[in-house]
Amino acid sequence: MASLQACQAEPAPATKVEQRDPRYPARLLDLARPPMSLWVTGRLPAAQERSFAIVGARAATRVGCQSSQALAYGLARKGAAIVSGGAFGIDAAAHEGALAANAVTFAVLGCGTDIIYPDRHKELFARVAIAGGLLSEYPPGTKPRPGQFPARNRIIAALADAVIVVEAAFRSGALGTAARARDLGRPLFAVPGSPGTDALLHAGRAYPATSADEVEGSVQAIRAGGAVLPAAQPCLPSVQGPLASILDALSTGANTPADLCKRTAMALPAILAILAEAELEGFVKRTAGNTYEVIGYAC
Repeated sequence: MASLQACQAEPAPATKVEQRDPRYPARLLDLARPPMSLWVTGRLPAAQERSFAIVGARAATRVGCQSSQALAYGLARKGAAIVSGGAFGIDAAAHEGALAANAVTFAVLGCGTDIIYPDRHKELFARVAIAGGLLSEYPPGTKPRPGQFPARNRIIAALADAVIVVEAAFRSGALGTAARARDLGRPLFAVPGSPGTDALLHAGRAYPATSADEVEGSVQAIRAGGAVLPAAQPCLPSVQGPLASILDALSTGANTPADLCKRTAMALPAILAILAEAELEGFVKRTAGNTYEVIGYAC
């Protein structure tokens, strides 16, 4: 996780909404551990408001951010609210896409709604609060802490009609949100092109999402009982330890042995030995210029 540097926002009213309040989103009651209350700056999602959650990597590629923004814009233009987590990368692009469509967007935060984290999102959060709302289960003044972000992901998934993962590494918070969506029975979509999203599609756990029209069409087919998930393909066993670290590093742009040494702090001989084993087992392949890319996906 990025450094938890944050800055205090200018004072903004935050309203506490408890479970017994009629404004409390009923969808959150689907959770095994629904928040006892929510703090909101702006407003909460309305009972019948259609919404899509769009999540993904903080260290996202330009293509990933463009895809996130386009999906959010297209779905917002069709009348949907966009829910995300207010983080760098895919989340911020999703909020921007909804705002560009003059539509509703909600940011579910892992800190108090009066805390700007990341600190460069002060202006973005101000616009989100006007267009929709900043939501948190944590009271004002709560600083960001690592364990709070995985917890807020369950709220993102529960608030949405469907969840779309745009870009993700093998191990990421976005895949945690995807798992919560599946637990809740929310349709799960993935944009092809990154190790984490390709793994979801490869395992038959998500519908493909390449455009807002495709997502809308799939959602309508799901409701009608006619949508079929992609057939699961043979997948490789889950990995842990040094190999997992190397696959994560490869999936986020470190594609030479020297890059991997810097990213993982492992010695070059150990890196080369693990790459050779990973190539034999079908996880990676060597490409031009002594670079490597991931070709196998964990179950």
